Amino acid sequence: MNQADANAAILNLVAADGARISVHRHGAHITSWTPVDGLERLYLSGLTDYRPTAAIRGGIPVIFPQFAAEGPLPKHGFARTASWSFVDAGPVDGGGLSVRFRLEDSDQTRAIWPQAFVAELLATIGGAQLSVSLSVRNRGTEAFTFTAALHTYLAVEDLGAVRVLGLQGLRYRDSANGSVVRLEASHEVAIEGEVDRIYFDAPSELLLREPRASLRIGQQGFCDTVVWNPGAAKGAALSDLDPQGYLRMLCIEAAVVGCPVTLAPGATWTGTQTLDAA
Repeated sequence: MNQADANAAILNLVAADGARISVHRHGAHITSWTPVDGLERLYLSGLTDYRPTAAIRGGIPVIFPQFAAEGPLPKHGFARTASWSFVDAGPVDGGGLSVRFRLEDSDQTRAIWPQAFVAELLATIGGAQLSVSLSVRNRGTEAFTFTAALHTYLAVEDLGAVRVLGLQGLRYRDSANGSVVRLEASHEVAIEGEVDRIYFDAPSELLLREPRASLRIGQQGFCDTVVWNPGAAKGAALSDLDPQGYLRMLCIEAAVVGCPVTLAPGATWTGTQTLDAA
């Protein structure tokens, strides 16, 4: 990668095996992933707002150091609207490619959250897989606590036909219905109306099944999984979401919410989400 590419607002990268990824410096935000089968697997709204202070609607927003309104900071923290630094990109074994971005504390972040940290996002593509790792290192002298997520918007052909497998038996907080805690009884979870659930102590692998495609979703380091779709009414109220866009997306997010991370000075935490279209 040449210097002009490294300084670009958007990096469009192609692995030797043909897999593709697009990443914005704004938020280290992955907005497109196409595995070798040529099918786009991430949803990105055509009405998204690309202003420096706005969050991109779709792709994979990086949520840090606060998930949603789970604390005193602005909703979903500041990482998704911060300008990250490009670190490196290059080939990996098997014909794939990786790209890395970094965010460090600054006067601007310390005015919101007075902690010394280094965050890195590492994305690796190859074949049918995308792996995204978020790492946070405490470079200060006192421990700090945070929540975080990879707020992944998955492209679906028909929301009504989608089923999510692997959640049965888990406790979840139903934020769309008064934040009551329920137990998931369904072996195959269908998406009906507004869905906003935090599944606690989630398994390491889920399956998103559609009539003509499936996607395996793995996670390590993240203890929870969020399943979100705004439904018709709230979807229509989102000015940066395509009309009827809610029917073409489903967020399945790797998250640490119910078990916030407390990081000692000098320590590093890493959470990874892996998407496999094979």
